Order: sequence, then structure tokens, then C-alpha cells
Amino acid sequence: MQRPLPPEILIDEYEGEDFFIPSPDLDLWVRKTFLDSTSPLYNPEHEHLNKAHLGFLWTNVPNTRKMRSVAGEAEMPFFKGGAWQKHRQMMQLCEWFGGLPDFLITLDAQYAIKATNDDFCALVEHELYHCAQAVDEHGNAKFNKENGLPKFAMREHDVTEFVGVVERYGINAVANGREFVEAASREPKISAAAVAAACGLCAR
Repeated sequence: MQRPLPPEILIDEYEGEDFFIPSPDLDLWVRKTFLDSTSPLYNPEHEHLNKAHLGFLWTNVPNTRKMRSVAGEAEMPFFKGGAWQKHRQMMQLCEWFGGLPDFLITLDAQYAIKATNDDFCALVEHELYHCAQAVDEHGNAKFNKENGLPKFAMREHDVTEFVGVVERYGINAVANGREFVEAASREPKISAAAVAAACGLCAR
């Protein structure tokens, strides 16, 4: 299935007009590409997202954190302010997505239009990995007692460490470091994608 492209209105040079455009096509593409077990790019680690309400947005608004351009960001909707502000924000999301999404993923249109298929897939999957199923203290998946659906949470990176620590103390000093090195030593399952753009969640 061909990947969706951002609307043309977002592709021209940014002139101060801010747009956030919901994309049901992206939701369909993600489900067909990464969540469908018959797809060559199917990833069972995202299986819980088959039960999730995902909302996807394209934007042309420049976003920079820590001197890096942000190409994508995943979040669980969180509403700030007083009663009117919160309900206004909730109303906007419900109008866009037919209800409150469990996860909201925003992608930069300027990055997306230039990215290779491999780099775009890697960026989208990076954001999907942040969209996790909650686990208990024993690592068991948590479910909602009322409806049996997964409980969702945001997931941090598997590995976060300084190169200097590894140089001085070895890879065993890093949580999940050994698994990371073993994965890096093998040929990529999909492709050797290079996602140079920052994830908004990671840049915080």
C-alpha cells in the first residue's frame, strides 16, 4: 500500500499560516502496513495498537528542540487549563477523530515529503514504539477491567546512555545495552534506514 503524502497546502514554503490536518489515510496505512499480520512489514510488537484509537495529524508548523528539527511526535492527549479550555481542546480532537484518541501522532509535512520510504517507515515506527501497553511491576500487560481493552502508556527508549560511560565501564553498565549491541550487529530486518530527524518526545 503506497504511503500517504501530506496535503499540498502543507508542502509549500512556510509563510506563517499554521495548519494541523487530520489524516485518516495515515491511520489506515499504519494499520495495513505495521499492524496487519499479512503485511511484509508487520510488527507483532505493535499488536496492542489494533485495539487503540490512533489519531494522526500532518502539520506545517516548524518545531525545533535542542537545536534539532522535530519530524514526529507521539503523545497521549493531555488537557491543560480551566474547564472551558480543557473541553475546547477535547471538542477539537473529537471533531477531528470522531472521539478522543488513545494516542495522537503528529508528523512534519516538510520532512515527510522529502523522506525516503525507508526513513519514513522508520520514523512512523519510532513513534509507534512510544505508544505502549501499560505493564505491572512484574512486566505483565495491563488490561481495563471494565471492557478488557489494553491499558495504554507512553514508552521511553530501550537505551539511553552516554558513549563515554560505555567507553569507561562497558556495555553491561547500560540497561538493555547488551540486547542493543546484539541487535545492531545483525543485518536490519527491513532496511538500513537513517532517521536523522528528532522525535519530539525524545527531544524533551
